[in-house]
Amino acid sequence: MSPRLARASTTPEPAIPEPATPAPATPPPTTPTPGAPEPNTPAPPPSATPHARATLAVTSAATAVTLMTYTAPMITLPDTAAALHTPLSAQAWLLNGTPLGLAAVLLVAGSLADDYGRRRIFLSGTVALGITAVLSALAGSTWLFTLARLAQGAASAAILASSLGLLVHAFPAGAGRIRATGIWGAFVSGGIAAGPPVAGALAGAGPNGWRWAYAALGAAALAVAALAPRALTESRAARRGRPDLAGAATLGLALTSLVAALTLGRDGWLRTPVAALLVAAAVLLAAFVAVEHRVRTPMLDLALLRRPLFLASTTGALFTGFSVIGLFSYLPTLLQHTLGLSVMSTAWLLVIWSGTSFVTALQARRLAGRVSARHQLAVGFALHAVATVTMLGAASSGSWTRLLPGLLVSGAGAGLLNAALPLLSVESVPAERAAMGSGANNTARYVGSAAGVALMIAVSTSTDDLAHGANLAMTVSAGLAVLAAVTVLLLRERRRA
Repeated sequence: MSPRLARASTTPEPAIPEPATPAPATPPPTTPTPGAPEPNTPAPPPSATPHARATLAVTSAATAVTLMTYTAPMITLPDTAAALHTPLSAQAWLLNGTPLGLAAVLLVAGSLADDYGRRRIFLSGTVALGITAVLSALAGSTWLFTLARLAQGAASAAILASSLGLLVHAFPAGAGRIRATGIWGAFVSGGIAAGPPVAGALAGAGPNGWRWAYAALGAAALAVAALAPRALTESRAARRGRPDLAGAATLGLALTSLVAALTLGRDGWLRTPVAALLVAAAVLLAAFVAVEHRVRTPMLDLALLRRPLFLASTTGALFTGFSVIGLFSYLPTLLQHTLGLSVMSTAWLLVIWSGTSFVTALQARRLAGRVSARHQLAVGFALHAVATVTMLGAASSGSWTRLLPGLLVSGAGAGLLNAALPLLSVESVPAERAAMGSGANNTARYVGSAAGVALMIAVSTSTDDLAHGANLAMTVSAGLAVLAAVTVLLLRERRRA
């Protein structure tokens, strides 16, 4: 692994605004069940109860802290590697620990939340995130830090998967749910926006400032955990059955093998360990499918793969990671090398992008009834494609201002994606399996981001001219976004006669 890759990040793939009090509710029209044609008109917004608003506030706050913890290594990596004496060949593990834990556990966490209680899984995740973040701050070696980050990924999976299930329970289907999932999606962007500058500011406090960054994030997670019990009520799916332990084991190991292969592949794709991990991933995925066909209460209902909207949700999440998060995870490193920007300068550029995403996601609820979630995905990908084209040549321009139009346009596209994906993930599955739908969606997102970062690094370093490599990476990202837009438009429900 060359020195110029040392700062590569795998970030994806945001004060809590009080949801506006909706107008008095009128009798809502019948809400289509998952699998039915997409509605043309929204249900009038139901009145949000204090409990529903508290649920939205707590789950959004936890999501923001989760994403801040996820993005922290982008800024703290140099100091962390120096303090832990991490060689260049192992620094990718400092970055990929949390994505690996997320990808391996998300779908499992969603299934457990549906079956054994979303509040229970959420509380376990927030407490675990706080403890493991503190353990990261105390780590004295590369492997201890990596193990702590893996555990943070598992804790983050519990939070992300159960949050949407809690929101579905608190907000009935219709405009209220659209508003709630839009705000929750905005806090995904907000966490990404706040993470780099907060971590950077704390990391700059001294030689061990990076430790204070993780300690502060751990304290924030524990604070949310302390507030959550009074704000949340328990909910679970109506079905009861034995836990799908075989499915959880085969899928978790398959995704672990896949993400590990993508991480090691950065140092050479033809090496034996990479090939062995890829083969293991394929075999374990086949075993997972066989298990899910046999068990009475499968972790993932494979019949959902016949639903176009579920496929659109999963495909949209996969390409969000592959195209959008993949590019913006590695772009800061490219800009530091090509434009000579400091770490904090690139962090603030990311704030422009993710801040625009945050604002857009908050406002996306106004599109309800005018633009379906599936079409929002297509527009979001199209905006990202246009944005990356406008940024071509920016790496060799000598000025960061050349990036501004593209950052704003791509940020708007990312906001539409972050608002539409959580809504589509829960609307495309039966209501009692909402956490499972969220888990499947986020699993696809973080597997896609790991693959996207590996692809962007491979493309941009295929030439000795990093400015030219940046243009190649942007071109590939734009092409993937166009492919994603076309795909989600084609995945539509067939109207029944």
